[in-house]
Amino acid sequence: MINVTVANFEAEVIEASMQTPVLVDFWAPWCGPCKVIGPLLEKLETDYAGRFKLVKIDSDQEQQLAAAFGVRSIPTCVLLMNGQPVDGFMGALPEGQIKAFLDKHLPSAEALEAEEAEAEAQDALAEGDLEGALEKLQQAVQTAPDNDDARFDLVKLLLELGQDDDAKVAFAPVIAKAAGVRRLDSLQRWMAARDAQAGVPDPEARAAALQAAIAANKRDFDARFALAQLLMAYGQWTAAMDELLEILMRDKTWNEDLARKTFIAILDVIEPPKPKVAEGQVPPEDPTVATYRRRLSSVVLS
Repeated sequence: MINVTVANFEAEVIEASMQTPVLVDFWAPWCGPCKVIGPLLEKLETDYAGRFKLVKIDSDQEQQLAAAFGVRSIPTCVLLMNGQPVDGFMGALPEGQIKAFLDKHLPSAEALEAEEAEAEAQDALAEGDLEGALEKLQQAVQTAPDNDDARFDLVKLLLELGQDDDAKVAFAPVIAKAAGVRRLDSLQRWMAARDAQAGVPDPEARAAALQAAIAANKRDFDARFALAQLLMAYGQWTAAMDELLEILMRDKTWNEDLARKTFIAILDVIEPPKPKVAEGQVPPEDPTVATYRRRLSSVVLS
């Protein structure tokens, strides 16, 4: 629990809420109900083990802050997330109602554990520790099965390691909703491309045959798409997108938008995780992803 004034409000409340939800307790020394709810909030901060941060503001001493939040009676509690107030309550509510209020907004302990494991996995990947990253991502998915971002990263890493069967097992719990979740759909398209090439005995000869067919007929879209899938299966991403762009330049809606959807799938697969940035800042975009996203927009919108 931290006492907040105008001097430290920006750092302790606004900036802190970008990382962890902050519950602001407006109180005053003369307020009887404040003396009841204060210790209760401190107990809940301990019980919730880092899921939120509690700060206290003396509304008599910090009238500017109280006015900014429209405080008309105390105790008043306001919850901030990502720099913005999201909800609040007035009065000395019983513990059960306060917990219900918090649980409505705060990520679960399982979700936080999964997020931490996923962050550790990204650190491991940056250090080249693929096995460590795999272990952390498996932990994240096991802890929070509904965390689609962690599952995406796990399946992607398994595919990159050539563990396609394990990737399919990890993907199975979300296969029913893949069509409605773009990044999951993108993984499914990548797996389909890899499956399509699994029975090709000589990928180089297959590529040469497809290139010959394309040279004979620029509008042989089936051959172009097959070549794009072959390139995609072996991680030759830009070459695969180049073939898909050739289809789109000639027929934007070919085969029910198959080329465009596959192009977007590649962008999703190759885009690296975006680092956290301060409010108002835009995370840097991978130059390859940015270039090909612009090329896609230029072709589709022309």
